[in-house]
Amino acid sequence: MVKVKASSIASSKKLILASQSPRRKKLLAQLGYQFSIQVSDIDETVAVSETPYAYVLRLAKHKAQHVWSHLPTTTQQNSVVLGADTSVVFNGQILGKPENEADSIKILSLLSNNQHQVLTAIALASNEGVIGQVITTEVFFKSLSKSEIAAYWLTGEPQDKAGSYGIQGLAGQFVKGINGSYSAVVGLPLYETAQLLGEAGIYGSIEAK
Repeated sequence: MVKVKASSIASSKKLILASQSPRRKKLLAQLGYQFSIQVSDIDETVAVSETPYAYVLRLAKHKAQHVWSHLPTTTQQNSVVLGADTSVVFNGQILGKPENEADSIKILSLLSNNQHQVLTAIALASNEGVIGQVITTEVFFKSLSKSEIAAYWLTGEPQDKAGSYGIQGLAGQFVKGINGSYSAVVGLPLYETAQLLGEAGIYGSIEAK
């Protein structure tokens, strides 16, 4: 059998991920990209009358632009910054990270036996400006008992997660189904990210057997 190794076109552009999320780091690395990490420090407060769609897109663009604008001028020319933001939305309301156990119980009780949306925005900032898009995934939860919610809180998993759950972890057993991108729910849509980076001339690597 002939073994063919196919590497993508080499790019002189440097890719920077504007996120400290270990999940986004893992997903981006999964696609074979070489990148560095530089965290953006921005205000993530929801603006008055701002829709969830507008909110996640604004934050993703702002994160990417903030990191790119703080790069040395000599570095900006050949750098592309990837920003991302994810929100869990139920009945038009953004469900952020739980403040405490009572808040987690409230959030998960809303999601129990219901459908909600996960909106993940991705954005690229470069010397050509900022572009971005939003990916929406429908998530269907089973009915959760009070004891299940309480036990889940004690695992520590929901405490730093939007919507008080992590689909890639123990909460995967709560999900009856999804309609859309699983990786977007985790934090970074693989297909759309690869397409967006490809348009910017940045490619991962593939080995075909």
